[in-house]
Amino acid sequence: MCSALNSEQRLELRRLLEAGLPLASRPYQTLAEQIGADEHAVLAQMQHWNEDGLFRRVGLVLQHRALGFRANAMLVLDIPDDHVDEVGQRLGQAPGINLCYQRPRRLPHWPYNLFCMVHGREREQVRAHIATLLAEHGLSDVPHHVLFSTRAFKQRGGRYAPPAPRELCHG
Repeated sequence: MCSALNSEQRLELRRLLEAGLPLASRPYQTLAEQIGADEHAVLAQMQHWNEDGLFRRVGLVLQHRALGFRANAMLVLDIPDDHVDEVGQRLGQAPGINLCYQRPRRLPHWPYNLFCMVHGREREQVRAHIATLLAEHGLSDVPHHVLFSTRAFKQRGGRYAPPAPRELCHG
């Protein structure tokens, strides 16, 4: 029987998980070794956090630019409020939509409330795909705009553990 993680091990495990799983055949064993624990204790703690609702999902963040996907566009749409949930659900499941979410409008200058991320290798490919999606979903006449990324500043998963304490220098 394995022992439960102590509070320091739990905090360190959260920090390590936020940085991503190690690229290893047994990533949870590697994490356990890094925090001085047993692999079963790490898996038990993750199961407990999952049951408590800490995880919405466990996934990975692809560095799409490194894979050649340099034409990245945010499709923004002005969807009537009484249809945004239904349209968001449909577009969120559509092929080629990597991210779909609702945000509040910022009137009078920003009327858009539905945002969809599309990645592609070439801008024309992305534009064509978006045009097809809009047509297939009956949204071609809905006010929308396509915003292409020009520079990446940051791409990573969520961070929720408090930062590691900094040592104070006295002198």
